[in-house]
Amino acid sequence: MIEEFHGKTAFVTGGGSGIGLAMARSFGRAGMNVVLADIDRSAAEEAAHTLSKEQIRTHAVSCDVVDHDSLAAAAAQTLAVFGKVHVVCNNAGVAVGGEISSVSDSDWNWIIDVNLKGVVHGMKVFLPHIRNHKEGGHFINTASMAGMVSPPGMEPYCATKFAVVAMSEGWSQQLAPENIGVSVLCPGFVRTRIHESGRARQKQYGGSGEVDALGQGSSESAQAVLSGIDPDVVGARVLEAVRGGELYIFTHPGMREILAARFSAIMSAFDQAERSPALAAVKSWAPIPTVQAGDRK
Repeated sequence: MIEEFHGKTAFVTGGGSGIGLAMARSFGRAGMNVVLADIDRSAAEEAAHTLSKEQIRTHAVSCDVVDHDSLAAAAAQTLAVFGKVHVVCNNAGVAVGGEISSVSDSDWNWIIDVNLKGVVHGMKVFLPHIRNHKEGGHFINTASMAGMVSPPGMEPYCATKFAVVAMSEGWSQQLAPENIGVSVLCPGFVRTRIHESGRARQKQYGGSGEVDALGQGSSESAQAVLSGIDPDVVGARVLEAVRGGELYIFTHPGMREILAARFSAIMSAFDQAERSPALAAVKSWAPIPTVQAGDRK
């Protein structure tokens, strides 16, 4: 866990705008150096210039999270500039949705490589550096409320965000004994450019262009995002959650009922299993593994 932020360094992917920039601003205001990593180098540099006018020490780097070597190079630049990294925000993400037959293989490859494997790359690249300085650290992995519930038409996005939640739950238990925290950020709608994900789509996935980001028409997707909360509110929420060692970081408490309905359906399914004649034939069960994620704050 991180108790003192002043003079330490945060690295943020997708830092050129939206939630990434907001987290960087929040950590910077707490006294941290911040590195803004983005596939759009000009966006990262513009954001760094904005934060520097707020007296925040910043550095901008170009980084494509689907490429492990690109992240490793960005990490090397960060260490050259600031010496150490303590907080890593694996935040870069894209969105694809739609009717099942309309989502192409390249859509699936793109969203899995960015949203899921990009987080894996960030963990694997920075964990050795944090372990080496032995000063503790914290990873914030950006998921979504779509990592908790799955509306129809958003299956590719939800699949990757559910994975980020699951990985973060496991990693939090692995790394806690080393004084390295892991949080998973699950916001609802926030005013970002996620509905314009196609603007930075890499050539190997078909190149830039419009995509159906949230499983609806483009205008509906844009309106849902643009009516969301201010990213800076999310940045402030993340800072307080890291201070408190929270595993799950929620930003929309009004969405509690949506999760409660899902959990109720799951518990009902267990009730059905208890009444199952087929399962009554089982005489012994394997030991249930210990899961401690729910014990976190």
